[in-house]
Amino acid sequence: MLLNCHTYYSLCYGTFSIDKLLKSLKINGYDRFALTDINNTSATIDTFRMVKDYGLSPIVGIDFRNGIQQQYVGLAKNNRGYKILNDHLSYHQHNQKDFAAQAPHLEDVFIIYPYRTYAGWLLKDYEYIGISYSDLTKFQLDNKHLSDKKIVILQPVSFPDKKGFNAHRLLRAIDKNMLLSKLPPEEQGTQQEVILPYDTLRTYFAEHPLWINNTEKILASCHFHIEFGKFANKNLHHYTDSVEEDIALLKKISTEGLHYRYKHPSPEVLSRLEKEIDIIAQMDFAAYFLINWDIVQYAQRKNYYYVGRGSGANSLVAYLLRITDVDPIALDLYFERFINPFRSTPPDFDIDFSWTDRDDITRYIFERFGKDGKAALLGSYNTIQKDAVIRELGKVFGLPPHEIDKLQANNDSSEQDEIGRLVLRYSEWIHGFPSHLSIHASGILISEEPITTYTATFMPPKGYPTTHFSMLEAEDIGLFKFDILSQRGLGKIKDTLDLVQQNKGVTIDIHDMPTILHDAKVADLLRKGKAIGCFYVESPAMRMLLCKLQADDYLRLVAASSIIRPGVARSGMMQEYIRRYRHTSLREKAREILPELYDILEETYGVMVYQEDVIKVAHIFAGLSLAEADYLRRGMSWKFKQRNEFWRVKELFFNNCRKKGYTEKTITDIWFQIESFANYAFSKGHSASYAVESYQALYLKAYYPLEYMVATLNNGGGFYSREVYLHEAALHGGIIEPPCINQSEALTTIKGNTILIGLGHLAEGEQQALNTILQERNKHGTFLSLEDFVRRLPTVSIEQLRLYIRIDAFRFTGKNKRHLLWEAHLMRNKDEKKTTKQTLFYEPVQEFTIPTLEENWVNDAFDEIELLGHTLRLPFFLLNETIEGNIFAKDLPKYLGKTVHVLGYLVTNKPTSTHKGERMNFGTFLDEHGDWVDTVHFPDAAKAFPFSGRGIYHIIGKVVEEFDFISIEVMEQRRLKYYDRETSTRLKKIG
Repeated sequence: MLLNCHTYYSLCYGTFSIDKLLKSLKINGYDRFALTDINNTSATIDTFRMVKDYGLSPIVGIDFRNGIQQQYVGLAKNNRGYKILNDHLSYHQHNQKDFAAQAPHLEDVFIIYPYRTYAGWLLKDYEYIGISYSDLTKFQLDNKHLSDKKIVILQPVSFPDKKGFNAHRLLRAIDKNMLLSKLPPEEQGTQQEVILPYDTLRTYFAEHPLWINNTEKILASCHFHIEFGKFANKNLHHYTDSVEEDIALLKKISTEGLHYRYKHPSPEVLSRLEKEIDIIAQMDFAAYFLINWDIVQYAQRKNYYYVGRGSGANSLVAYLLRITDVDPIALDLYFERFINPFRSTPPDFDIDFSWTDRDDITRYIFERFGKDGKAALLGSYNTIQKDAVIRELGKVFGLPPHEIDKLQANNDSSEQDEIGRLVLRYSEWIHGFPSHLSIHASGILISEEPITTYTATFMPPKGYPTTHFSMLEAEDIGLFKFDILSQRGLGKIKDTLDLVQQNKGVTIDIHDMPTILHDAKVADLLRKGKAIGCFYVESPAMRMLLCKLQADDYLRLVAASSIIRPGVARSGMMQEYIRRYRHTSLREKAREILPELYDILEETYGVMVYQEDVIKVAHIFAGLSLAEADYLRRGMSWKFKQRNEFWRVKELFFNNCRKKGYTEKTITDIWFQIESFANYAFSKGHSASYAVESYQALYLKAYYPLEYMVATLNNGGGFYSREVYLHEAALHGGIIEPPCINQSEALTTIKGNTILIGLGHLAEGEQQALNTILQERNKHGTFLSLEDFVRRLPTVSIEQLRLYIRIDAFRFTGKNKRHLLWEAHLMRNKDEKKTTKQTLFYEPVQEFTIPTLEENWVNDAFDEIELLGHTLRLPFFLLNETIEGNIFAKDLPKYLGKTVHVLGYLVTNKPTSTHKGERMNFGTFLDEHGDWVDTVHFPDAAKAFPFSGRGIYHIIGKVVEEFDFISIEVMEQRRLKYYDRETSTRLKKIG
């Protein structure tokens, strides 16, 4: 009886979740229904996955609307009809076209026009007129003499009850950005869209049995089937002309890769290769490997640097095909973590490219594999967040901003007025609803059939078709994503290789991992935590961890890459891992307390560090099957936890452990570890991939620090500000110079040991002016003087010219900045912008006598701060007060347990909370010699002596040490005063 059911994927309209819709249908006596979300197909796969729990039989279609004005409902007679509907919707969404009142000819579908908008055209055999119970009176009055054979019941179902209808009105007001009281009737549904019991609806139409019969015939004649499961392979079936050729090609290129990766492959390597090829063939994944190989082959041809990571790093075949740079034999990575018959999810490679190269890789994939609509970006859902919805609901109820702020700060309904209680009540109702479709960060699908076989697609600004469903639904039906990501860390490596070639004439094979992983200089940098600028290992927290672990080899860095993750730290396992690593006695004690667990995790001293550890513990310790264990690992994501299957596995975990005789405390503690970090921890292969990139970056920094720092600056920096990387370059002997009109490019450059800051790094510098300068200089040569510059570039405004003079970009003239500023103003009126005019003869401008103007070093420093964001050297020279008795970072080990005075230039400050919820801080500073000073600000000190912005602080505190890592527990701190900008012969203080 229901041909027009909506979920909340009828975005900002429906208020049923899929689960709630199915429950309501069952409770109200329905067994068949049509899922027809408004211009959306997101709910299809989940609905068909879940109906088996409710004993319902759905059919599928689309409610085609312009805005919320219904044009017609399309119902798929079969799978082909669903694809045709998806194509129809996709065409309109790609081209942002409205739907006509009359549908075009569509095969294998039923089309139903709403009675109120039907204009009397001749209906095709598959077209009907739909009447809701609210239309009955109008139908009787209209007396249009329509044939009963062409009428069906079209009763929309959008809301579970009156509260659901109220939530709908609020969603509409939010969507239209207007007050609820101003929301026009044509921009909202009606209360008649609340679900009715089956018998009640049938009673309404009791006088029209043919209509009921027509409706039930349509429901009975539509059949849509979708196969679920990881082996329901819907991906491109073969890369070559057949599966057999795929296997032969995979064997051939894997064998060729043996000679690149191993000089003398061991029997273990050869046996592992044979085993992997057999499993890949058995599970029909050869095309998946070959497509990834094709992508990286293209990258190699284009000289694009990349890193393959994720669970794919567990594969020897992937290593031989150069998809990854992780040797799974050396790391004892088991292939079954990547592909096994028990794993509940399909395999995936994450391939990172430089941020400058990713778009071209995406273009290549769509051109290479996307013919006939067989490739699409993977979609995702943006959901309504609680804080945001409180603000939006406050606005539609007409609350002023300060009252909305109070509501967000205090969610206690008992302390609110009536409107406040309504806002909080409905914020709970619609919190978590999808608000609009978005794009997965990296996923691309390549299928055997056109993507619209399974979903409609929309067209985001990226310009590629994007699915209406997310990663989870794709996995449910056996579509594997290809993850193509970008990161600036790879841009640093790529650019460093080019800079080293240009500046030193040296070519580096950055994929020669045996050499890089055993390099003594790299080990020294790791052990001392001297990793500024290096991917994933440069943050203060990682520097601290590396020092505490005394990490000087690849395996230790692999572990560190995972235990630094927030979940591991939160569970206390990071600290426990460090303690057991440093003290053998603690390892033995852990083994005695719970030998079964320790034996499972002996490699990591009884501590869960990697995602695989969850599988091991669940399978061996708790007795879950491998499939159940993998389900548990995967189930730690928020969305997956909403599925009933996850809770069944959790219950099984506890019950099995109880049967084995473990105490409730032991079971709960282990579950807490799993729950704390499983969604954050890396797989071992993923950690190993990250560690490879870190090692490559460390290698370049160890031998070519200046080139590496320049590449870091030109790729947007990293964890720290640009100033820190320039300072790091200076520590390694770099001579840092400000931009120069005649020598600088847009980006920072290096020649020998001299680093010339790029013109593009100037704050307030206009891109158009920069382009004009570089074009003129490249075309007609360097500028001879300021006068020559002004004459050749009259379109560069006086404001832009002042910026370049103030940063000393005209120092080649030999004149000081103040003199040049006078000259510039005399040559060009401040507000005038002239157009270029060609003249036959050069006419020199009139010479003016300008008095001698003194330089002011304080002004110069503040010009640097204003235009670059920092001084070219650490700003201790700007201090206008002296602190006696302060020591430097290198002296701290001599003062363990003692109170010291230190001057530190603030680099970063990380606020956090204690277990009691009190605010505290971790500070990172540089002393006058450029060495790191790390501080801890416990709640009392953090409250009494807060940070007050950038600058140099006088720090008083106690020197403490933990596992050889030195820090200061701050008792007091105060930001010191600089000289001010107006300082000349008499220096003034600033507050």
